[in-house]
Amino acid sequence: MKFPYSDAVMDHFRHPRNVGKMDDADGKAMEGSPACGDMVAVYIKVDPENQKITDAKFESYGCASNIATGSIITELAKGKSIEEAKNISWKEATDALGGLPKIKAHCSVLAVEGLRSAIENYEERHGLVKDKEATTLEVVRRRLRKVMNPLTGLDVIRTELVKDITIKEGVISLTVDLPANHQFAVAIKEEILEKLETLWDVKTVAINFSE
Repeated sequence: MKFPYSDAVMDHFRHPRNVGKMDDADGKAMEGSPACGDMVAVYIKVDPENQKITDAKFESYGCASNIATGSIITELAKGKSIEEAKNISWKEATDALGGLPKIKAHCSVLAVEGLRSAIENYEERHGLVKDKEATTLEVVRRRLRKVMNPLTGLDVIRTELVKDITIKEGVISLTVDLPANHQFAVAIKEEILEKLETLWDVKTVAINFSE
């Protein structure tokens, strides 16, 4: 099925701005799911003196709208303070692209969520979270729903790849239902640690693998 894309969408699709991974990012996040076909990773660099976003990059795994919205979101974010960037809306992104087909509007929402999650990741890493929510089992499960199970393309909670989650005195313990020498074990462990270690009241994340 073909969609009536605007000239701006096609420009950002064919010549995406700020595309690529940022290895030294101050904040980063991945949103979406390979199961539904669209994913976006957002990376930001922040000036600690004025809290402004000095650079932003993205990686897109999806359609033309997904690439275009990742491109425009990073353009809109650069130069803004993290508070200003939090207020960038999906409508603002869509308008900047001259509109999107209704069936593709979710791509702008996904890009905005990616940016906001990257900002949240930055704030957590630097102790800037204002409203500190206590880490509960639901908080942990919610975060782990953004960690993909490479074997299925769905998250590790829905596929029950992560089991036996416990929280006690700042220590989160869980079991990954894979052997430690599995080809995806290291990558999954790194993603889990990235999602959980930044929680303000968490001291340690203990990950066990099945035998």
